[in-house]
Amino acid sequence: MSNFPDVFEVMHTTRAMRRLKPDPVADELIDQVLKAGLTAANGGNRQTWRFIVVKDKIIKQQIQRHYKRAFDDVISPHYASSAPPPGMDQVKYNRQHRAVEYLTEHFHEAPVWIVACLVDGEQPANRGSGASIYPAVQNMLLACRALGLGATLTTRHLFHAEKVDAILKIPDDAHSYAIVPIGYPMGHFGAVRRSIEGIIFQNTWGNM
Repeated sequence: MSNFPDVFEVMHTTRAMRRLKPDPVADELIDQVLKAGLTAANGGNRQTWRFIVVKDKIIKQQIQRHYKRAFDDVISPHYASSAPPPGMDQVKYNRQHRAVEYLTEHFHEAPVWIVACLVDGEQPANRGSGASIYPAVQNMLLACRALGLGATLTTRHLFHAEKVDAILKIPDDAHSYAIVPIGYPMGHFGAVRRSIEGIIFQNTWGNM
């Protein structure tokens, strides 16, 4: 009998865990996370995905500077000027902002990053590009939850994508699409509760 939680329990309790301990994570666990990602579907089964496992402190510090700059210039002002999204009051919205700010300041301290990339050659990114990489990232997030690891999908580095890709020595025919910081969570996993009101339509947009 497996000690892992039920798949639906995993899905319903996979929160964005932004406060992570700096404690090391065993390579064996990261291998399981990566293998979970490689079971995902991707366009034409071409497997143009590539994953960079980053543990180097200097590389993470270099990227964190760009990550913080995006927070200061874009993300923090957005929180300050935006109303809470549906189903979230101002108190919860402020709490989320603080968690995002914490991740920003401590991004480089997460023991492991997985940088999800695509080899897209001369094809420009389009609305379908993410279909070949984000399912793998979601599988990794679910695997992290099942293994008791905290993680979150973040794309904020894309505000400074060229500089970040250069730090990671990503070639010109490939691009990063997400960074997943992984570590043991400081908090606890909990149920994700969201209302479907105004979100789920029948047959056509807006038809309840």
